Amino acid sequence: MNYKELYQPAHTIIGKGCIQEIPKHIDTIAGKKALVVTDEGLYKIGTVKKVTDVLDRAGKPYALYTGVKPNPTVSLVNEAKAVYDREGCDYLIGIGGGSPLDVSKAVSILAKNGGKIEDYNGLDKSKKSGVPLIAINTTAGTGSEVTRAYVVTDEVRKVKMLMVDAHCLSYLALNDPALMVDMPAPLTAATGMDALTHAIEAYVAKSHFPFTDGLALEAVGLVGKSLQKACENGRDMDARTDMCWAEYMAGLAFSNAGLGMVHAMAHQLGGFYNTPHGVANAILLTYVMKYNLPSCKDRYADIARALKIDTSHMTPDQAANAAIDYIEKLAERIYIPKLSQTAFKPSDVLTLSLHALEDTGMPENPREATLVDVQKVFMDAYYAK
Repeated sequence: MNYKELYQPAHTIIGKGCIQEIPKHIDTIAGKKALVVTDEGLYKIGTVKKVTDVLDRAGKPYALYTGVKPNPTVSLVNEAKAVYDREGCDYLIGIGGGSPLDVSKAVSILAKNGGKIEDYNGLDKSKKSGVPLIAINTTAGTGSEVTRAYVVTDEVRKVKMLMVDAHCLSYLALNDPALMVDMPAPLTAATGMDALTHAIEAYVAKSHFPFTDGLALEAVGLVGKSLQKACENGRDMDARTDMCWAEYMAGLAFSNAGLGMVHAMAHQLGGFYNTPHGVANAILLTYVMKYNLPSCKDRYADIARALKIDTSHMTPDQAANAAIDYIEKLAERIYIPKLSQTAFKPSDVLTLSLHALEDTGMPENPREATLVDVQKVFMDAYYAK
């Protein structure tokens, strides 16, 4: 096959104040009543009200579902879908990071395709495009507003299901940095490292191509420039805007190129222990990079240059290791925890590793991994000082 199909939302708006554009897009899709999907935290701090005020002023009816939790489960998706049906909604507005937006995508797919959400685990399992989704991102990391992927935890099997499906793409993706200024530093750090992981995994994925390469490298550079600034001063609008662009471009890159072993392993930490997704990625990123190094040192050297590391007198090996060292130090400066500080138990490593090898993200990893390899990466991260 010598062609590429690109996957992206129908419309995107990025910049301070862009939520004011929502009503005209509702008119375009002839939306009658929205289900607004979000979490209790965003509702309580007033982030959701900033959006619903826009809807109220425009006279746009909506119902509100605030029950989303981190690492959303099958039962939570079913609960949101029941509200959608009961309220007679015909489109969705997701407000939040990955969890609310993933639930919105899941409900969108179910509303048009029926069945159980477990039926859609894997690649392109639905037959029809979901109902229209307006995806409003409030964390500069997950990229869920732009991607054709969503994740739901099967609480019975303790497994995160990764659905990759163009039918879940949002009609409108919005990144308004004004919605992100109240995001606490730990969440800024974790979601920013999530964006960095997306960019790096997309850049070294087996299916990378020039479009995704350019997006990924620019995203890496913006994270290197602005993530620590955004953590230290959440009201630095330039840093917040840089991170909006970084997470959007990284999301677009991995939605088209794929992910890899970091996400395959991180999904298991989320499914088994409810570890926040961004934290899991941030913890595992450099350990997977070290494992992958023999297969992609030249690409990691490119990442070093994107991080503004002077590699002019370095070999590719040295440059690649400089990139890994930079990311390790960045994680320390923004207080990313160690795996040993989470709920991870070494006694679970076999089960976690078996599930990781079955994850939808693993086939794109640049270096093949065995069960022993995955176990070793988990344990290297666990015993890190």
